[in-house]
Amino acid sequence: MSSGSPEGVRERIARLRQEIERHNHRYYVLDDPLISDAEYDGLMRELRQLEAEHPEFDDDTSPTRRVGGAVATGFAPVVHEIAMLSLDNAFSSGELEAFDARVRKGLGQGAVDAGAVEYVVEPKIDGLGISLSYVRGRLDVGATRGDGAVGENITSNLRTVRSIPLSLPEGAPEQLTARGEVYMAKADFVRLNAERAEAGEAEFANPRNAAAGSLRQFDPSVTSRRRLGAFFYYVPRPEQLGVATHWDALQALKGLGFPVNGLIKKCRGIAEVIAAAEELAAARPGLPYEIDGMVVKVNDLELQSRLGFTSHSPRWAIALKYPAQQAVTRLLNIVVQVGRTGVLTPAAQFEPVVVGGVTVSRASLHNIDYIRAKDIRIGDKVTIQRAGDVIPEVVSVLVQERDGSEREFFMPERCPECDSEVVREEGEAATRCVNFACPARLREGLIHFASRDAMDIEGMGPSMVERLLDAGLVRDVADIYYLTAEQLMTLERVGERSAANLVAAIERSKSNKVHRLIFALGIRHVGENMAKILANEFGSIDALAAADQARLLEVPTVGRAIAESVADFFRTEQNRAALRRLAEAGVSMGSGAKAKAEAGADGDGSGGAGDADGEGDADGGAEAAEFAGKTFVFTGTLSSLKRQQAEEIVESLGGKAGSSVTKSTDYLVAGADAGSKLARAGQLGIAVLSEQEFIKMLRRAGRNLTDGGE
Repeated sequence: MSSGSPEGVRERIARLRQEIERHNHRYYVLDDPLISDAEYDGLMRELRQLEAEHPEFDDDTSPTRRVGGAVATGFAPVVHEIAMLSLDNAFSSGELEAFDARVRKGLGQGAVDAGAVEYVVEPKIDGLGISLSYVRGRLDVGATRGDGAVGENITSNLRTVRSIPLSLPEGAPEQLTARGEVYMAKADFVRLNAERAEAGEAEFANPRNAAAGSLRQFDPSVTSRRRLGAFFYYVPRPEQLGVATHWDALQALKGLGFPVNGLIKKCRGIAEVIAAAEELAAARPGLPYEIDGMVVKVNDLELQSRLGFTSHSPRWAIALKYPAQQAVTRLLNIVVQVGRTGVLTPAAQFEPVVVGGVTVSRASLHNIDYIRAKDIRIGDKVTIQRAGDVIPEVVSVLVQERDGSEREFFMPERCPECDSEVVREEGEAATRCVNFACPARLREGLIHFASRDAMDIEGMGPSMVERLLDAGLVRDVADIYYLTAEQLMTLERVGERSAANLVAAIERSKSNKVHRLIFALGIRHVGENMAKILANEFGSIDALAAADQARLLEVPTVGRAIAESVADFFRTEQNRAALRRLAEAGVSMGSGAKAKAEAGADGDGSGGAGDADGEGDADGGAEAAEFAGKTFVFTGTLSSLKRQQAEEIVESLGGKAGSSVTKSTDYLVAGADAGSKLARAGQLGIAVLSEQEFIKMLRRAGRNLTDGGE
């Protein structure tokens, strides 16, 4: 193929790129492919080969770049030229009518005929908001919404979304900004979760989380495998397109190759808008993607300009939020599940029913008090919904449908897993199994031990734990650290590479800080924050195990219930034996010095300020004064490090990590998707730092992040 003239090769490469992108548009945007997959693959193979042989014709808009580029170490901030504001919400037709009245009042008498404002209505896609900037017809920067003012540069990941154009046709504006939503289709969400469950990885809660998590991968090749889609719905500078209405802007975007939702329609007057909302709500369950409402926008751009904006939203648009989707079914049975701390949780089993496009057959009933409060009985007809369109829950009982055959439910007196006695302590809603060796407690305890916020053993999810237990390879948490690749390869669907990866993940977890281990042990009443407090006070597992209740009660915020639970845990010989074996396997048990002195170890390759005797390094020690005595609060998602890591580093430098913004807060560090804390900081005049500004402060204090965070 390389035998032709350079000009001939260049022309062939250009034709192939154009042809492939045309087929991408037909397949991913229009859902109307013209050629077979085999023919498409042949075109891609030829293009890849020509590009490999002729790197002088490299182009970052080539369709071959959609498979992902280099792995990133973090996402740089992108300041939006025009803020990506939120929308006010409506929840009923009456509130839509009130919005219409505000629009007409804002425009003044005579601006439009009474009740005849022209609107555009659009499905409100449940995904992740993005903004794309094109320069001279080529994708330049793609960013997340972030806090509306500042987003994250995820250009490399957005290039992998096949429905997003990498280049625009001739005649496109010199500069263009287009905004839209990246989403994951329902079928792809189900497929992805099935794959993750099979691999023992945590499943995503809903398609929106899956889309957001996929776009925020530091490795674009991961994003490229997630089958994301996109719809575009807004041009912040419509003059770039030379249009007079929002509808025309959408048609112009469509003509440039952007995917625009086919359910968008024009409506004259609010009555047509309300009818469109009802029509879309009826179609919602059958849509291939999730929507959580409908967006209504004034169509005329000149009228939009006259209406203007509030500080947080446009006056010319509103989002109608749909209620949680409900259905009626019969409750066939109530079964009891046992969790890692021994809590018995009743779960409803229903006649399968479709709710919002998803078949639902189970829902948690939480505890016996919840069941009694709702008067739920076996055999009842019940109304169920997916809270947030995700989690099934019982809304109410159709008492009028009872025929006398319904049966009241009682919590069992013995554990359904191990037949041990169960107890319900005074003042508690929970009923729990008291047997530390209960198989169900072991299973759930192992899952918790390996979870992300505990020992963070990648690849050891529920599916893997089940296989390890079924094979008899683990009997307590310590057994995890004695597993070999050879043993793992005897398990179903575990190959050489998977086994090696899991052994490596287990090995990495040995060096975790002691508060992670304390949390991982699953001690009753000891959550993440309490684990940090105990680690900070005692510094090591040995010191914590030696503390009696009186000593534990000396620790601020430790009450009697926590003190009793911690002391009971370490008095149990089974637990002490497991801890001895963890130590023998090389798992870090902390040191005699306060854990606070080593709090900067996570995410800091330099050693930083604060060694065992409390003295910092010579470099950066003076600059740590920026942190001394200062209170930092974090909001949103940090891309360079975990929030927990950031809080620990602040504390190691003599600062304080707060959980809420108050007058005593010195700095608010705002990551992506910052929430109400940002507004509160503005009200109180608190200094707001971007993630990059915070990292610069860390560097001045001698902390250079080397691990890239998450």
